[in-house]
Amino acid sequence: MKILFLGDVVGRAARRAVSDRLPGLRRSWGLDFVVVNGENATGGMGLSPDHARALFEAGADCVTLGDHAFDQKEMMGHIEGETRIIRPINYAKAAPGRGWRLFEAAGGRRVLVAQVLGQVFMKRPFDDPFSGVEPVLKAHPLGGQADAVIVEMHCEATSEKMAMGHWCDGRASLVVGTHTHIPTADAQILPGGTAFQGDAGMCGDYDSVIGMDKAEPMRRFITGMGKGRFEPAGGDVTLSGLYVETDNATGRTTRVEMVRQGGRLAQAGP
Repeated sequence: MKILFLGDVVGRAARRAVSDRLPGLRRSWGLDFVVVNGENATGGMGLSPDHARALFEAGADCVTLGDHAFDQKEMMGHIEGETRIIRPINYAKAAPGRGWRLFEAAGGRRVLVAQVLGQVFMKRPFDDPFSGVEPVLKAHPLGGQADAVIVEMHCEATSEKMAMGHWCDGRASLVVGTHTHIPTADAQILPGGTAFQGDAGMCGDYDSVIGMDKAEPMRRFITGMGKGRFEPAGGDVTLSGLYVETDNATGRTTRVEMVRQGGRLAQAGP
């Protein structure tokens, strides 16, 4: 299978870039399944139902959220009916929606997508991500109940992301980190056949502070005082993510490539 994962979509310019470029990438790369993290797509904080629909119309098969999952309150009700949106498994026991789903991709192949939140340096004390994802992996063995397995680790600490990669090695096709918006240069295939990258980066304007217009974050860092709210940067957008090819029989990864399309970062992709 050919799988594309796109990192955190930040604001209007990034939504537009995904809508403009993703259809062409699906065709030219022959993609079988696309996951997009959309938790910053609406004004940089959360995801609205309308903007979720736009990501699906652009070609996403699954949209994931994160610690900002319900910043847009309409998502609380929308996620119950839209099962293609995945929020973190360990967000809260009473949270609406679900933290994983087994999707049907092209040719009837089954793709499991699960998302978990890390604990280190996060603002809230989320439940243990390892015990959260374990029963899902056990119930959907790679090459058995699932033809491909994607685990997204949404957290701050690179060490926690790497630990999740090794924890899932041989049981997932891909473990990919999100949340910090800065792409890491560690795309690799682990010994058990699991693709890993510490952070996929963001779909946003990199002439920014993690996707936000530079002025207000810099003011707060320099003076310790805020003057306004953070606003997503609106310049040239780089689509950042990960491209993976898996073996149809085992679900293990045979190829992994970092993706950089457009904007300021050096171009990369299959």
